[in-house]
Amino acid sequence: MPVPMRRLIVALTLCCALLGGTTACGGGSGQDTAAVVQAAATPTPTSSAEKQKFAKTRFVANAGLAAGATYQWIVKPWKAGKFKKGAKGRRVALVKAGLAGAFAYNRLKAATRNAQGDPTLSKALAPLAAGIEALKDLPAKLRKGDSTDAVANSFDDVINKVKAAGKSAGAEVKDQVPSASQLSGG
Repeated sequence: MPVPMRRLIVALTLCCALLGGTTACGGGSGQDTAAVVQAAATPTPTSSAEKQKFAKTRFVANAGLAAGATYQWIVKPWKAGKFKKGAKGRRVALVKAGLAGAFAYNRLKAATRNAQGDPTLSKALAPLAAGIEALKDLPAKLRKGDSTDAVANSFDDVINKVKAAGKSAGAEVKDQVPSASQLSGG
């Protein structure tokens, strides 16, 4: 139902009058308003309860992206035999797996930092820190094509352990395949 033009004009005029009246009545020094604006622009820290709540959510998102990248570009091609010498598309599959490995390592490190905000998650992930750190050099091995079976198996094992730890802490991780831009951008 269209609004009559007269109502729109009256509403606009009233808004302008109220806005003009509030700025005209400000009076005093501009210092008071500057202090209010500066105080409003200053970010406030989140409470520890909010940090814990968001820690679990961020953990699930980061671990899910790591799991999705690992499955899509490391485990799936590995099971299909794309990493074997002489396989068609081997070089491209290895480069993609190397990028996915670096991305997964980055997201797993972020998930570990997120888990530190939640006591249950931090206890569940504490034993996995060494396994996650061991993934650091594996993307380069994937890109070169060195011992691809062992590397792919390592990634798969660590991801499954992270998923199990998250589930035991009440934060179930589901695979989320990242886009190509996320993968290349980190």
